[in-house]
Amino acid sequence: MRAAVCVLVAAIGLLAHPAFAQGDRTAAAFWKTVQGACDATAAKPAGALGRRIAQTALDEFNRFGGHRIDSDGRLFRFGLTEAEHGADDGGDRPVKLGDLGWWQVMKYWRALFGDDSTADKLEVRGYRDASSATQEAQEAALLRTSAAALLRLVESVSDPEQREMLRESALRAAVVDTAWSAAFVSYVVRQSGVAENAFRFSNAHRAYIYDAFATSAAERAKQPDERVYRACPLTATRPRAGDLICQQREPTLSGASDGAVRERIRAELDGGAGTRSVRRTHCEVVAHIDARARKVYTIGGNVNQAVSARKLNLRRGLKFSASQKGHCGGWTLPQPAADTAQGPVPCSLNDRKWFVLLQVR
Repeated sequence: MRAAVCVLVAAIGLLAHPAFAQGDRTAAAFWKTVQGACDATAAKPAGALGRRIAQTALDEFNRFGGHRIDSDGRLFRFGLTEAEHGADDGGDRPVKLGDLGWWQVMKYWRALFGDDSTADKLEVRGYRDASSATQEAQEAALLRTSAAALLRLVESVSDPEQREMLRESALRAAVVDTAWSAAFVSYVVRQSGVAENAFRFSNAHRAYIYDAFATSAAERAKQPDERVYRACPLTATRPRAGDLICQQREPTLSGASDGAVRERIRAELDGGAGTRSVRRTHCEVVAHIDARARKVYTIGGNVNQAVSARKLNLRRGLKFSASQKGHCGGWTLPQPAADTAQGPVPCSLNDRKWFVLLQVR
Protein backbone atom coordinates (compact mmCIF):
# COMPACT_ATOMS: atom_id res chain seq x y z
CA MET A 1 0.00 0.00 0.00
CA ARG A 2 2.80 2.38 0.95
CA ALA A 3 4.57 1.63 -2.35
CA ALA A 4 1.38 2.34 -4.28
CA VAL A 5 1.02 5.70 -2.53
CA CYS A 6 4.62 6.60 -3.35
CA VAL A 7 4.11 5.70 -7.00
CA LEU A 8 0.93 7.79 -7.13
CA VAL A 9 2.64 10.80 -5.53
CA ALA A 10 5.55 10.49 -7.96
CA ALA A 11 3.16 10.29 -10.90
CA ILE A 12 1.30 13.40 -9.74
CA GLY A 13 4.62 15.19 -9.38
CA LEU A 14 5.66 14.26 -12.90
CA LEU A 15 2.35 15.43 -14.28
CA ALA A 16 2.38 18.69 -12.33
CA HIS A 17 5.98 19.67 -12.93
CA PRO A 18 5.68 20.50 -16.66
CA ALA A 19 2.74 22.81 -15.91
CA PHE A 20 4.73 24.72 -13.32
CA ALA A 21 7.71 24.81 -15.61
CA GLN A 22 5.56 26.13 -18.44
CA GLY A 23 4.22 28.89 -16.17
CA ASP A 24 7.75 29.85 -15.15
CA ARG A 25 8.86 29.94 -18.79
CA THR A 26 5.88 32.11 -19.75
CA ALA A 27 6.63 34.59 -16.97
CA ALA A 28 10.34 34.67 -17.79
CA ALA A 29 9.64 35.29 -21.47
CA PHE A 30 7.15 38.03 -20.63
CA TRP A 31 9.50 39.93 -18.34
CA LYS A 32 12.48 39.48 -20.68
CA THR A 33 10.54 41.21 -23.45
CA VAL A 34 9.26 43.90 -21.11
CA GLN A 35 12.75 44.55 -19.74
CA GLY A 36 14.02 45.06 -23.27
CA ALA A 37 11.42 47.77 -23.89
CA CYS A 38 12.13 49.36 -20.51
CA ASP A 39 15.89 49.41 -21.11
CA ALA A 40 15.51 50.93 -24.58
CA THR A 41 13.42 53.79 -23.17
CA ALA A 42 15.60 54.27 -20.08
CA ALA A 43 18.67 54.70 -22.29
CA LYS A 44 17.16 57.91 -23.69
CA PRO A 45 16.86 61.23 -21.83
CA ALA A 46 13.48 61.94 -20.29
CA GLY A 47 11.04 63.32 -22.85
CA ALA A 48 9.03 66.53 -22.66
CA LEU A 49 6.09 64.84 -20.93
CA GLY A 50 8.26 63.21 -18.27
CA ARG A 51 9.96 66.52 -17.56
CA ARG A 52 6.58 68.26 -17.23
CA ILE A 53 5.31 65.64 -14.80
CA ALA A 54 8.48 65.93 -12.72
CA GLN A 55 8.37 69.74 -12.72
CA THR A 56 4.68 69.78 -11.80
CA ALA A 57 5.37 67.51 -8.82
CA LEU A 58 8.33 69.66 -7.77
CA ASP A 59 6.30 72.87 -8.07
CA GLU A 60 3.53 71.35 -5.97
CA PHE A 61 5.98 70.25 -3.28
CA ASN A 62 7.44 73.75 -3.10
CA ARG A 63 3.95 75.27 -3.02
CA PHE A 64 2.80 72.94 -0.24
CA GLY A 65 6.01 73.25 1.78
CA GLY A 66 5.97 69.66 3.02
CA HIS A 67 8.52 67.35 4.66
CA ARG A 68 11.99 66.35 3.46
CA ILE A 69 13.34 62.82 4.01
CA ASP A 70 17.04 62.06 3.50
CA SER A 71 18.60 58.91 2.02
CA ASP A 72 18.92 57.34 5.48
CA GLY A 73 15.17 57.61 5.81
CA ARG A 74 15.28 60.39 8.39
CA LEU A 75 12.84 63.28 8.32
CA PHE A 76 15.16 66.28 8.58
CA ARG A 77 12.69 69.04 7.79
CA PHE A 78 9.15 69.00 9.10
CA GLY A 79 6.88 71.05 6.87
CA LEU A 80 3.22 71.90 6.52
CA THR A 81 0.70 69.09 7.08
CA GLU A 82 -2.76 68.40 5.71
CA ALA A 83 -4.66 69.48 8.85
CA GLU A 84 -2.88 72.77 9.50
CA HIS A 85 -4.30 76.20 8.85
CA GLY A 86 -0.97 77.48 7.62
CA ALA A 87 2.78 77.49 8.10
CA ASP A 88 2.46 80.38 10.56
CA ASP A 89 -0.69 79.73 12.56
CA GLY A 90 -0.45 82.64 14.95
CA GLY A 91 -2.22 85.97 15.20
CA ASP A 92 -5.30 87.28 13.44
CA ARG A 93 -3.72 88.15 10.12
CA PRO A 94 -5.41 87.20 6.83
CA VAL A 95 -3.94 84.13 5.16
CA LYS A 96 -3.55 83.11 1.55
CA LEU A 97 -5.66 80.06 0.77
CA GLY A 98 -2.59 78.40 -0.73
CA ASP A 99 -0.99 78.43 2.73
CA LEU A 100 -3.73 76.19 4.13
CA GLY A 101 -2.70 72.55 4.06
CA TRP A 102 -6.26 71.19 3.89
CA TRP A 103 -7.15 73.64 1.09
CA GLN A 104 -4.25 72.37 -1.00
CA VAL A 105 -5.44 68.78 -0.59
CA MET A 106 -8.99 69.77 -1.54
CA LYS A 107 -7.50 71.18 -4.74
CA TYR A 108 -6.25 67.69 -5.66
CA TRP A 109 -9.66 66.14 -4.93
CA ARG A 110 -11.52 68.79 -6.93
CA ALA A 111 -9.26 68.23 -9.92
CA LEU A 112 -10.12 64.54 -9.72
CA PHE A 113 -13.88 64.64 -9.08
CA GLY A 114 -14.98 68.22 -9.78
CA ASP A 115 -16.48 70.78 -7.42
CA ASP A 116 -19.90 69.13 -7.17
CA SER A 117 -18.91 65.51 -6.45
CA THR A 118 -15.82 65.82 -4.28
CA ALA A 119 -17.56 66.00 -0.89
CA ASP A 120 -19.49 62.82 -1.69
CA LYS A 121 -16.21 60.95 -2.21
CA LEU A 122 -14.58 62.00 1.07
CA GLU A 123 -15.22 60.08 4.26
CA VAL A 124 -15.38 61.50 7.78
CA ARG A 125 -14.88 59.13 10.70
CA GLY A 126 -15.88 59.42 14.34
CA TYR A 127 -16.25 57.22 17.41
CA ARG A 128 -19.48 56.91 19.33
CA ASP A 129 -19.59 59.24 22.36
CA ALA A 130 -15.83 59.91 22.13
CA SER A 131 -16.33 63.69 22.51
CA SER A 132 -18.02 63.27 25.89
CA ALA A 133 -16.30 60.14 27.27
CA THR A 134 -13.58 60.52 29.92
CA GLN A 135 -12.24 56.95 30.33
CA GLU A 136 -9.37 56.09 27.98
CA ALA A 137 -9.99 52.33 28.25
CA GLN A 138 -13.59 52.70 27.08
CA GLU A 139 -14.21 51.12 23.68
CA ALA A 140 -16.10 53.15 21.06
CA ALA A 141 -17.83 51.99 17.89
CA LEU A 142 -16.62 53.48 14.60
CA LEU A 143 -18.94 55.96 12.92
CA ARG A 144 -18.73 56.83 9.20
CA THR A 145 -20.34 59.42 6.99
CA SER A 146 -19.46 61.53 3.96
CA ALA A 147 -18.29 65.12 4.03
CA ALA A 148 -21.33 65.96 1.89
CA ALA A 149 -23.69 64.74 4.62
CA LEU A 150 -22.05 66.99 7.20
CA LEU A 151 -22.05 69.95 4.84
CA ARG A 152 -25.79 69.59 4.31
CA LEU A 153 -26.32 69.78 8.08
CA VAL A 154 -24.10 72.86 8.30
CA GLU A 155 -26.40 74.81 5.96
CA SER A 156 -29.00 75.04 8.74
CA VAL A 157 -26.71 77.35 10.75
CA SER A 158 -27.84 80.95 10.28
CA ASP A 159 -24.69 82.83 11.30
CA PRO A 160 -22.51 83.04 8.14
CA GLU A 161 -19.17 83.03 9.98
CA GLN A 162 -20.07 80.04 12.12
CA ARG A 163 -21.42 78.30 9.03
CA GLU A 164 -18.13 78.86 7.21
CA MET A 165 -16.06 77.60 10.14
CA LEU A 166 -18.21 74.48 10.39
CA ARG A 167 -17.84 73.87 6.65
CA GLU A 168 -14.07 74.19 6.88
CA SER A 169 -13.98 71.90 9.94
CA ALA A 170 -15.93 69.23 8.05
CA LEU A 171 -13.62 69.46 5.05
CA ARG A 172 -10.47 69.40 7.19
CA ALA A 173 -11.75 66.29 8.97
CA ALA A 174 -12.49 64.65 5.61
CA VAL A 175 -9.00 65.47 4.33
CA VAL A 176 -7.45 63.88 7.42
CA ASP A 177 -9.69 60.78 7.31
CA THR A 178 -9.44 60.02 3.56
CA ALA A 179 -6.22 58.79 1.93
CA TRP A 180 -5.24 61.24 -0.81
CA SER A 181 -1.85 60.09 -2.18
CA ALA A 182 -3.39 58.74 -5.41
CA ALA A 183 -5.42 61.92 -5.83
CA PHE A 184 -2.12 63.83 -5.66
CA VAL A 185 -0.52 61.71 -8.40
CA SER A 186 -3.64 62.06 -10.53
CA TYR A 187 -3.54 65.83 -10.05
CA VAL A 188 0.13 66.03 -11.09
CA VAL A 189 -0.36 63.90 -14.20
CA ARG A 190 -3.50 65.77 -15.24
CA GLN A 191 -1.85 69.18 -14.75
CA SER A 192 0.98 67.98 -17.00
CA GLY A 193 -1.42 67.71 -19.93
CA VAL A 194 -2.19 63.97 -19.98
CA ALA A 195 -5.60 63.09 -21.43
CA GLU A 196 -8.27 60.78 -19.97
CA ASN A 197 -7.51 58.01 -22.47
CA ALA A 198 -3.83 57.96 -21.50
CA PHE A 199 -4.08 57.67 -17.70
CA ARG A 200 -6.64 56.32 -15.24
CA PHE A 201 -7.20 59.32 -12.97
CA SER A 202 -8.21 57.68 -9.71
CA ASN A 203 -8.21 57.89 -5.92
CA ALA A 204 -6.55 54.43 -5.82
CA HIS A 205 -3.00 53.79 -7.06
CA ARG A 206 -3.86 50.24 -8.07
CA ALA A 207 -5.99 51.59 -10.94
CA TYR A 208 -3.04 52.96 -12.87
CA ILE A 209 -0.62 50.29 -11.60
CA TYR A 210 -2.71 47.54 -13.17
CA ASP A 211 -3.17 49.70 -16.28
CA ALA A 212 0.61 50.02 -16.65
CA PHE A 213 0.96 46.22 -16.45
CA ALA A 214 -1.76 45.90 -19.10
CA THR A 215 0.19 48.30 -21.30
CA SER A 216 3.33 46.18 -20.96
CA ALA A 217 1.28 43.14 -21.96
CA ALA A 218 -0.22 44.99 -24.93
CA GLU A 219 3.21 46.10 -26.13
CA ARG A 220 4.51 42.55 -25.96
CA ALA A 221 1.52 41.39 -28.03
CA LYS A 222 2.13 44.27 -30.46
CA GLN A 223 -1.32 45.68 -29.74
CA PRO A 224 -2.05 49.43 -29.85
CA ASP A 225 -2.19 51.17 -26.49
CA GLU A 226 -2.51 54.89 -25.72
CA ARG A 227 -1.60 54.86 -22.03
CA VAL A 228 1.38 56.86 -20.81
CA TYR A 229 2.97 54.37 -18.43
CA ARG A 230 4.30 50.82 -18.77
CA ALA A 231 5.30 48.58 -15.84
CA CYS A 232 9.03 47.82 -15.49
CA PRO A 233 11.03 45.67 -13.04
CA LEU A 234 12.11 48.18 -10.42
CA THR A 235 15.68 47.25 -9.54
CA ALA A 236 16.63 46.43 -13.15
CA THR A 237 15.45 49.70 -14.75
CA ARG A 238 16.98 53.15 -14.60
CA PRO A 239 14.40 55.71 -13.42
CA ARG A 240 13.87 58.93 -15.34
CA ALA A 241 12.08 62.17 -14.55
CA GLY A 242 8.31 61.70 -14.60
CA ASP A 243 8.36 57.97 -13.84
CA LEU A 244 6.50 56.60 -10.81
CA ILE A 245 7.91 54.21 -8.22
CA CYS A 246 5.37 52.18 -6.28
CA GLN A 247 5.25 50.18 -3.08
CA GLN A 248 2.76 47.64 -1.77
CA ARG A 249 1.42 47.28 1.77
CA GLU A 250 -0.53 44.03 1.55
CA PRO A 251 -0.18 42.07 4.83
CA THR A 252 -0.35 38.76 2.96
CA LEU A 253 2.58 39.85 0.76
CA SER A 254 4.84 41.15 3.52
CA GLY A 255 7.42 38.43 2.81
CA ALA A 256 7.03 38.36 -0.98
CA SER A 257 9.80 39.54 -3.27
CA ASP A 258 9.22 42.45 -5.62
CA GLY A 259 9.31 40.02 -8.54
CA ALA A 260 6.66 37.81 -6.97
CA VAL A 261 4.35 40.79 -6.49
CA ARG A 262 4.81 41.88 -10.12
CA GLU A 263 4.12 38.37 -11.33
CA ARG A 264 0.94 38.18 -9.27
CA ILE A 265 -0.35 41.37 -10.91
CA ARG A 266 0.60 40.10 -14.38
CA ALA A 267 -1.23 36.84 -13.74
CA GLU A 268 -4.35 38.75 -12.66
CA LEU A 269 -4.62 40.95 -15.74
CA ASP A 270 -7.09 38.71 -17.54
CA GLY A 271 -9.48 38.62 -14.58
CA GLY A 272 -11.99 41.26 -13.57
CA ALA A 273 -11.55 43.91 -10.90
CA GLY A 274 -12.58 41.41 -8.24
CA THR A 275 -9.50 39.26 -8.93
CA ARG A 276 -7.02 42.07 -8.39
CA SER A 277 -5.51 41.31 -5.02
CA VAL A 278 -2.69 43.89 -4.77
CA ARG A 279 -4.83 46.75 -3.52
CA ARG A 280 -2.92 48.57 -0.78
CA THR A 281 -0.34 50.52 -2.74
CA HIS A 282 1.39 53.90 -2.89
CA CYS A 283 3.23 55.65 -5.74
CA GLU A 284 5.51 58.68 -5.92
CA VAL A 285 6.76 60.81 -8.81
CA VAL A 286 10.44 60.73 -9.81
CA ALA A 287 11.28 64.44 -9.70
CA HIS A 288 15.08 64.56 -10.00
CA ILE A 289 18.07 62.25 -10.40
CA ASP A 290 21.49 63.18 -9.00
CA ALA A 291 23.67 60.92 -11.13
CA ARG A 292 26.94 61.91 -9.48
CA ALA A 293 25.66 61.12 -5.97
CA ARG A 294 23.62 58.10 -7.19
CA LYS A 295 20.41 59.41 -5.61
CA VAL A 296 16.85 59.76 -6.89
CA TYR A 297 14.38 62.27 -5.46
CA THR A 298 10.70 61.40 -5.41
CA ILE A 299 7.67 63.45 -4.42
CA GLY A 300 4.54 61.91 -2.98
CA GLY A 301 1.27 63.04 -1.49
CA ASN A 302 -0.03 62.01 1.93
CA VAL A 303 3.49 61.03 3.02
CA ASN A 304 3.36 61.70 6.75
CA GLN A 305 0.28 63.83 6.10
CA ALA A 306 2.00 66.15 3.61
CA VAL A 307 3.36 66.52 0.10
CA SER A 308 6.86 65.27 0.88
CA ALA A 309 10.17 64.92 -0.94
CA ARG A 310 12.22 61.77 -0.45
CA LYS A 311 15.84 60.99 -1.35
CA LEU A 312 16.49 57.33 -2.25
CA ASN A 313 19.61 55.35 -3.08
CA LEU A 314 20.65 54.18 -6.55
CA ARG A 315 23.17 51.45 -7.37
CA ARG A 316 25.90 51.49 -9.99
CA GLY A 317 24.30 52.08 -13.34
CA LEU A 318 21.80 54.43 -11.63
CA LYS A 319 19.33 51.62 -10.96
CA PHE A 320 17.12 51.51 -7.90
CA SER A 321 18.65 49.94 -4.81
CA ALA A 322 16.58 47.23 -3.16
CA SER A 323 18.08 48.23 0.19
CA GLN A 324 16.72 51.52 1.50
CA LYS A 325 17.13 50.72 5.18
CA GLY A 326 19.45 53.63 5.96
CA HIS A 327 21.74 54.02 8.97
CA CYS A 328 19.77 55.34 11.92
CA GLY A 329 21.08 53.30 14.84
CA GLY A 330 21.75 54.57 18.35
CA TRP A 331 18.09 54.83 19.37
CA THR A 332 18.18 53.43 22.92
CA LEU A 333 14.93 54.74 24.39
CA PRO A 334 13.30 51.75 26.17
CA GLN A 335 10.24 50.42 24.38
CA PRO A 336 7.06 48.89 25.85
CA ALA A 337 7.26 45.13 26.35
CA ALA A 338 4.57 44.57 23.71
CA ASP A 339 6.70 46.35 21.10
CA THR A 340 9.93 44.51 21.91
CA ALA A 341 8.12 41.18 21.66
CA GLN A 342 7.23 42.00 18.04
CA GLY A 343 10.83 42.71 17.14
CA PRO A 344 12.54 45.92 16.00
CA VAL A 345 10.52 48.51 14.14
CA PRO A 346 12.11 49.78 10.87
CA CYS A 347 13.64 53.15 11.63
CA SER A 348 13.96 54.36 8.03
CA LEU A 349 11.02 56.10 6.37
CA ASN A 350 12.41 54.80 3.05
CA ASP A 351 12.36 51.13 4.07
CA ARG A 352 9.22 50.14 2.18
CA LYS A 353 8.07 47.32 -0.11
CA TRP A 354 8.97 49.09 -3.37
CA PHE A 355 8.21 46.70 -6.23
CA VAL A 356 7.64 48.38 -9.60
CA LEU A 357 8.66 51.34 -11.75
CA LEU A 358 5.96 52.84 -13.93
CA GLN A 359 7.90 54.26 -16.86
CA VAL A 360 6.82 57.10 -19.13
CA ARG A 361 6.86 55.50 -22.57
